[in-house]
Amino acid sequence: MNPLASKSPAGSPAKDSAIGHGSAIGAALDVAGVFTPQSAAFVADPYPAYDELRAAGRALYYAPTNQWLIPHYDDVSALLRDRRLGRTYQHRFAHEDFGRTPPPPELEPFTVLNDNGLLDLEAPAHTRIRRLVAKAFTPRRVEELAPVVQRLADELVAGLYADGGGDLHARVAEPLPVAVIAEMLGIPPADRALLRPWSAGMTAMYELNPGPDAARAAVTASEEFSAYLRALIAARRSDPGEDLISALIAVHDDGDVLSEQEMVSTCALLLNAGHEATVNTTALGWLQLFRHPDQLALLAAGRDDAERLADGVEEILRYDTPLQLFERWVLDDIEVGGTVIPRGSEVALLFGSANRDPARFPDPHRFDVTRPAAGNKHVSFGAGIHYCLGAPLARLELAASFGAFLRDAPGMRPAAEPLWRPNYVIRGLQELPVTW
Repeated sequence: MNPLASKSPAGSPAKDSAIGHGSAIGAALDVAGVFTPQSAAFVADPYPAYDELRAAGRALYYAPTNQWLIPHYDDVSALLRDRRLGRTYQHRFAHEDFGRTPPPPELEPFTVLNDNGLLDLEAPAHTRIRRLVAKAFTPRRVEELAPVVQRLADELVAGLYADGGGDLHARVAEPLPVAVIAEMLGIPPADRALLRPWSAGMTAMYELNPGPDAARAAVTASEEFSAYLRALIAARRSDPGEDLISALIAVHDDGDVLSEQEMVSTCALLLNAGHEATVNTTALGWLQLFRHPDQLALLAAGRDDAERLADGVEEILRYDTPLQLFERWVLDDIEVGGTVIPRGSEVALLFGSANRDPARFPDPHRFDVTRPAAGNKHVSFGAGIHYCLGAPLARLELAASFGAFLRDAPGMRPAAEPLWRPNYVIRGLQELPVTW
């Protein structure tokens, strides 16, 4: 749940309606007993629980966060595109209209940074900013990064291989996308170690019910990163380069330009969304390949086949997606599977469940790297207006790193059990020890 405003108080229309539906559902399934994202065992393997949720219904009320869980692919896909829902409600309603209170003033550094980013905006602001950003963050810019991405991947994989092993997460999965984002933004190498801690501080706020420690860390990270970016933007205004920040400064559309805050929030989003998914997909992908040696052998045999590698990357994204849940607010009453979800409610779209829905994917629990990418329409990058802007870059990075391992460092195997992060929404490993 978005932590930036208080939960609906008892007695609000949204909460009363939700509880009314939820009690009927509860007779068939103890939703809170099945969906347990606070549990380490659930985080490590939520998929059996998702099977139960899909069997129980299409909209399931979850009292601990006052949300409606949506576990089926068709519903998740449709609600991502449905304009009766939004990532925010503030373009149409006040907090009080939704039975909520404004975020506390001490969170302002985070809320300002977050609320001006594309991920949490709706039309017309989203349409305008995405149009301007797309003029700078073009497919050609991503294509031009390909040699840099491949060089970085090759160097990181070669270093791990030369050492005979180590933590794949810390040595390759984390540094590659951070280095690529830094290269794209024009951040000097000496400053790049700052990026990952800033991102971790901010993205912890997207978990369900983050606590006060997470809020304080997010505020600190937001203040520091915003100040850093403002100084970098000022430097690029006086001395433009070939980097994305210079392009964002220069971009215009009929006289319209991005404000400094919009540029800062865009860069922060590129860092957070642009590398968190790639970091976690890399480590989760190798974990699944180790657990499915027949699929690793198939991928290795086709390591020089770009199409085979692309199929494998899409299957990794589908089978164990790093973004398990995506929240949206109900702006006008909707109906899902016969259940009315009233305005003011929040839905939690379960990406991990949707990607294992047998109604959409044949034999969904089978990890199959030969599953054709053309038909593998997972929702790991979202859909609709909030479809991930950086998806082409993420795919480029994933193909580069998996290809480098398969080509230049064959025979890698796990050296110990992986260590999971406690996070559920943005889910991934903390360590993945490997050896040769």
